[in-house]
Amino acid sequence: MPVFRLFDVPGTLFPAGRLTRVLAGPGAPAEPDHFVMGHVTIYPNGEVPGHAHGQEEVYFIISGQGVIGLDGEETPVASGSYVAVPPMQKHALRNTGKEDLVMLFCYAPKGIVDHWREELETGGGER
Repeated sequence: MPVFRLFDVPGTLFPAGRLTRVLAGPGAPAEPDHFVMGHVTIYPNGEVPGHAHGQEEVYFIISGQGVIGLDGEETPVASGSYVAVPPMQKHALRNTGKEDLVMLFCYAPKGIVDHWREELETGGGER
């Protein structure tokens, strides 16, 4: 049985101020058939810009604090918070603290969401 280590996955640095490591999914060390899971470090004042996609998703906040926006309504989140996002619901997550906000995400069905490519190509995201 293979065992993987978080910090062996280099990840992608996004212009909006975060490092995303895909732990399980396309091109990741583990490749399950039906879902994607990742680890994200959002730096102070960084974010996951507003977006929507066809996958259902869960964000689990490991540490730090921030604000999640769901269809334009913002709610504070902190260590131990988690949010289930239905398909096509617009969502965003912003670090409002002075320390890194660290979270796990999991979504299904498996695939790479378009907003990653769009953010990398344009140098930002929808704010």
